[in-house]
Amino acid sequence: MTKAEQLGAVAILVPADFSDHAVARIDRTFNRIGIERADPALVTDEMRRAVRGIASFAGISAAMMDALPKLELIASFGVGYDSVDVGHAAAKNIMVTNTPDVLTEEVADTAIGLLINTVRDLPRAETWLRDGSWAKKGNYPLSRLTLRARRVGIFGMGRIGQAIARRLEAFGLPIAYHNRRRVEGLSYQYHDTLKGLAEAVDTLISVAPGGASTQKAVNAEILSALGANGVFVNIGRGSTVDEAALAAALADGTIAAAGLDVFADEPNVPKALLGLPNASLLPHVGSASEHTRRAMADLCVDNLVSWFSDRRPLTPVPETAHVKARP
Repeated sequence: MTKAEQLGAVAILVPADFSDHAVARIDRTFNRIGIERADPALVTDEMRRAVRGIASFAGISAAMMDALPKLELIASFGVGYDSVDVGHAAAKNIMVTNTPDVLTEEVADTAIGLLINTVRDLPRAETWLRDGSWAKKGNYPLSRLTLRARRVGIFGMGRIGQAIARRLEAFGLPIAYHNRRRVEGLSYQYHDTLKGLAEAVDTLISVAPGGASTQKAVNAEILSALGANGVFVNIGRGSTVDEAALAAALADGTIAAAGLDVFADEPNVPKALLGLPNASLLPHVGSASEHTRRAMADLCVDNLVSWFSDRRPLTPVPETAHVKARP
């Protein structure tokens, strides 16, 4: 049997709503099995007998893994993988991969765009032009905020955080950061607590991953420390923010403005945030260009191909980096 024939016999489970480009590649290479959603109640006997890999946007629970006894690899589409129970995967000797690097620059670009939109109120200025207000009412009001003389703190100095920092350096802005630990080789000021970082800056950009350790890390205390001139931008995970506290802080002037690309219960955005004039809101488009999503899809499928042909992953997540391919 040729390598292509061997791969063609491997069953890959793909929950609905996946990348068309990835699906087309999986169809050409593997035996794709579709499923409405990643729900163990939908797993059939055929799936239990055959499925060796999953390619998915959606979270994969411990119960879903347990329902598929032959499962070897979960290829997660995206850099964040907090919706996959990686602890259970590691315990079950299941490899988990993600798609880092290929989306770093796109997400960093979006973060800077969102920051400028938030500070300079550009979306409303465009609406002012488009709805005829410029011609009828005159110039758009001066923006109350500016990037000039701002001090920026980055919460989560990983690949994307560092790409954002490089862009901000070109703006001439001082940068500090908070991480689980200091990053070797970086000259930016390090703060060992998030509150310490918020107290030292007036612009806080969150690129932190989701999970229990960061759940609602940006809360009323952090926002108060950021101050009345404070701007908060979240390009990481919605779960890292206490959204009720953020809405209250924006409404009562605890901070000046916020720009958000991610939310705790997507696509449901809290009404308290939707009604705020000092909140710039995007529908989770950080990596959403055709170019970058295609690269992410390719890396997702490349991990499947590498694992089932060469028995090694290309981009394993740290928690499962030790997992070895089964004989």
